[in-house]
Amino acid sequence: MALAQDSTRLAVLIDGDNTTPTIIEALLAEIAKYGSATVKRVYGDWTTPNLRGWKEVINAHAIQPVQQFAYTTGKNATDSALIIDAMDLLYTGNLDGFCLVSSDSDFTKLASRLRESGKTVYGFGEPKTPRPLVAACDKFVYLDVLRRSEESERHSEKAPASSAPARRSASELRGDAKLIKLLREGIDVASDDDSWANLGGVGSYAAKQEPDFDSRNWGYAKLIDLVTAIGLFEVKRGAGQGVRVREKPKGQASRKSAAGEP
Repeated sequence: MALAQDSTRLAVLIDGDNTTPTIIEALLAEIAKYGSATVKRVYGDWTTPNLRGWKEVINAHAIQPVQQFAYTTGKNATDSALIIDAMDLLYTGNLDGFCLVSSDSDFTKLASRLRESGKTVYGFGEPKTPRPLVAACDKFVYLDVLRRSEESERHSEKAPASSAPARRSASELRGDAKLIKLLREGIDVASDDDSWANLGGVGSYAAKQEPDFDSRNWGYAKLIDLVTAIGLFEVKRGAGQGVRVREKPKGQASRKSAAGEP
């Protein structure tokens, strides 16, 4: 995805009870791809010991801590405070989008409401995030992808990090029926008369259908790397046309598969 214009103003709202502070640097770097983090707030009960690790991170990245006491056991007052602030920010009218950082399904309705008002919603959470919240966002990024990318860079001159994502092999990728179907549909929708489709258009279609679609989920840094690795698609770089892709003739794809080529 291309870098966003600096004028794209985003509110970053973090559920401190549901997010670890160690991910913040990688998170903000990812958010910078989509726009400028104009508002940065993290919510939690800062009187509790489990949030002590946030202090250094908050100061280093100029994130505003929002105190919310837990009034009743079993009730998450932090969620309510974040939702109220999000709606207040929505009605100020000077933001283009929201970044909701949580794996809590309680924010599903909020994400839907923000999108209904014409705001772009980026979700960030753990793989355990309930599907309704993922689907309610325009784009959803799993935090473990960011965590692994950061660890990979840190260990680039050492042995590979144990938690680094394993790249799926060509046979594993071709066996992922949902992935192949999504890419084929994207090519079909974005293709011209000679069946070639702009790769950016394919990626946009896939993201609209599946907000958590991200080549990094399969261990590939870029969509072009993922599509090439599958071995079922032709990829072509053309002057002035960017990267274009189309499905290989079935005979050609099956011969390469039989020969063990990617």
